Amino acid sequence: MEHLVRSCFKTGGYVYARSASDLAARYGLPRVARLASNENPKPPSPAAIARGVLALSEVNRYPDETTRGLVEALRATHGDYHFVTGVGMDGVIETLMRVLVDPGDLVVVSSPTFSFYRLAALAQSADVRLSPRKEDFSVDPVSFLRDARGAKCAFLCSPNNPTGNATPPDVIDEIAGAVEGVLFLDNAYVEFSPYDYLPLLKKHDNLVIGRTFSKAYSLAGLRVGYAMVPEWLEPFFSRAATPHSLNRVSSAAAAGALTDTAHLQETVSHNHKWRQYIMDTCRYPHIASDANFVLFDVSPRTGDEVTGLLAERGIIVRSCTSFTGMDNHYIRVSIGDAWENELFVREINAL
Repeated sequence: MEHLVRSCFKTGGYVYARSASDLAARYGLPRVARLASNENPKPPSPAAIARGVLALSEVNRYPDETTRGLVEALRATHGDYHFVTGVGMDGVIETLMRVLVDPGDLVVVSSPTFSFYRLAALAQSADVRLSPRKEDFSVDPVSFLRDARGAKCAFLCSPNNPTGNATPPDVIDEIAGAVEGVLFLDNAYVEFSPYDYLPLLKKHDNLVIGRTFSKAYSLAGLRVGYAMVPEWLEPFFSRAATPHSLNRVSSAAAAGALTDTAHLQETVSHNHKWRQYIMDTCRYPHIASDANFVLFDVSPRTGDEVTGLLAERGIIVRSCTSFTGMDNHYIRVSIGDAWENELFVREINAL
């Protein structure tokens, strides 16, 4: 019956990091440094945990289909924008593709970048075009706009995954003002960067800014994503969204996390300190990062080779060979706890 499977799903797919428990068992390690998935090494805020625990007592009922409590908390934090939510930013992207894309519509993706943009677009039978970044992984607006001509939607990540570099707001402003379709700006790592893109929402009615609670807010395991959308898009997004997709516990915990500014500040401070540490002390060349990870060039070895060597030493990092448009000699390293960062630098410098 495999002939029934759509061709776009017969190969490829999202690439996951190695399991820490499997690695520990294989090599007899007491603990493993988890530096592959850009997670926050800090536990969630006590406020997030308390709200989530309280919501558990009501899970016999479906959650509010409008996620009203979370949306109100987002408005209190970010301002009077139009918010939509989803199961991770992935869920937001999937729903956006349902709203916008008919079979054969053009979707453009700034590349190399997060693979799910392309996967979600292909799931709607889009014609996906990858728009290459420059050699230093920055975005060339002229080239991007040329590739995006006629596109229903264009994706751009800033700070970009896996390269870590951010695109200045004036470049985003130029692109949003010139593209014919919707520009989806992925801001999953924006809390770690120096830029604020929210003022652009007042200027462009084709700009969608996606964000997540998985990184700076320590809620990766609860899968909470959201986006700020133009007013015209909000009702269509609601119609296309999977009913009750964001559960009560996740929504409540995310609303609680927004109230704990100290947790966010501590996370950002920790990230800046240790990001600079690994960039300064690792002997391999790197791309200056605005995110909670750093991209290293490990040539003449390959990313797969170095990832395997570090795994034997109890360190999980991400080989970037699966990112379309990248050479095979890069690894992406998340900022972890102090001991994880120190172990990584010691072991990679000893290879």
